[in-house]
Amino acid sequence: MALFKGIFKKKKQTTSQLPKPSSQVMDDLKHLSTNGQDGDALQNIENIFGEDHDFVKREMIALEHIPATVLYLNSITDKDAISKEVMKPLTESKACQQGNEPLKDYVLKKVLFHADVKTETELTKVVEGLIRGNTVLILNGLNDVFLINTYKTDKRSISQPDTEQVIRGSREGFIENLQSNTALIRARIPIPDLRVKSLKIGTMTQTNVVICYIDGVANQALVADVEERLNNINVDRILDAGYIEQFIQDNPRSPFPQVKSTERPDVTVGNLLEGRVCILVDGSPFVLIVPATFAQFYQTSEDYNERFIMVSAVRIVRVVALLFSLIMPSLYVAILSYHPELIPTAFAVAITSGRAGVPFPAVVEVFLMEAAMEILREATVRMPKQVGGALSIVGVLVIGQAAVEAGFVSPITVVVIALTTIGSFATPAYNMAIGFRMMRFPLLIMTGLLGFYGLVLGLLLVNNHVLSLKSFGVPYFSPMAPLNFEGLKDTVIRAPLNWLLDRPEELHPVNKRRIRPNDLGPTNPLADEHVNSEGGNKKK
Repeated sequence: MALFKGIFKKKKQTTSQLPKPSSQVMDDLKHLSTNGQDGDALQNIENIFGEDHDFVKREMIALEHIPATVLYLNSITDKDAISKEVMKPLTESKACQQGNEPLKDYVLKKVLFHADVKTETELTKVVEGLIRGNTVLILNGLNDVFLINTYKTDKRSISQPDTEQVIRGSREGFIENLQSNTALIRARIPIPDLRVKSLKIGTMTQTNVVICYIDGVANQALVADVEERLNNINVDRILDAGYIEQFIQDNPRSPFPQVKSTERPDVTVGNLLEGRVCILVDGSPFVLIVPATFAQFYQTSEDYNERFIMVSAVRIVRVVALLFSLIMPSLYVAILSYHPELIPTAFAVAITSGRAGVPFPAVVEVFLMEAAMEILREATVRMPKQVGGALSIVGVLVIGQAAVEAGFVSPITVVVIALTTIGSFATPAYNMAIGFRMMRFPLLIMTGLLGFYGLVLGLLLVNNHVLSLKSFGVPYFSPMAPLNFEGLKDTVIRAPLNWLLDRPEELHPVNKRRIRPNDLGPTNPLADEHVNSEGGNKKK
């Protein structure tokens, strides 16, 4: 027992105890500046990038008589902008009149017309700017180095995300470009209260990460907690939002996600307006939303675009499909192996005749079919689109029929597994669906050993685990546990929009009110009691 405690015990380390990987080149340049006392800045930069095939060094005469050098990486820069907004003004501008103003101010104010230009004296910041798409301008005799933002790279167009398609709703989805994703959010929240804070994570990748929240709505304690968890991440690389998610979630050992991810700007904006905090990662089309509750993973943006009766019915169907996909295989095994008296006689005869000749007990049969279905599902996802659909059809029809005819499985087992798989597809969030799919296997094993007692015990353990989870201090099962009647209006069912007066209480938003009282009811200016047949007002 002590061995298992040692394996699963969570080791807490402070940030100062963690190793700090970094770039050796940047460490060597940390104490160097661009002035002549620390050596030639141009020579130091050439020593670093001189052998790179995309490194460009262009020497020229600027302002009629000053030798200048322009440095950039052509793979991530806009060559047209360099030509029109850097080189052309430098070669066509007149020389600075001595005594009128310093050369640096003259170049900044009267020569370089680029909107994003600054000067640096630290060599590390110059090198960092160069590798982020900036053009470096070095003027002979001037200690300051000019950094002109000319970053440009190819990016895909904004389109509907494949993982969150809707029938009625926006067709825009996030892409891998951080600036484009930020613009999609700002376009939907055109108010100055939207805060967009930037930081860099990853000692090697130096990935740009943005924290978004609405000042005056989001609780500042939540914002501070998110910033602290992000600043405590000490790793050499951040390649996708999934890296961030695994570092900031409360319980990384849980199979259930505690951070919601989305590719849709409308979903992101809706959560921001509720008081949540969103995290954008450069290079990833997924936005992280915290805190996350269980109910969020079974809601879609389309739920708020349709009438509440239809949406409520659909949400109930999703919950029923969840329960069906989780317990159906185990329930089938429990009844068939331990409690056959619960089956009606006619149905029992049909099941018995269908299982005639099957060499495996029910639990082994169901376990093998579940494993085969997971293998087939994974193969379908990883195969190219041209053959992926054909593989799924062949796997379901041909392999299933062949297994039944060969006597490996019974027809009723194939039906149960097929219905279970279809039920798992009703979960909108892919990461939540994976968690419940994996839960089926331990439930199946416990049911095979103990029957109904094993199934009930397994469900109690799953329920206890879910109730113990928290996301940034918010109970995972909010608002159902702890119970909040106001929050129940937007969980399993969705009340009319004019009933959703307040923002979620579990988020402790600064501005709790979402709908003003004088906006609750529509008026009827064209009702019969207000207008007459000629279109004028009736006088009673």
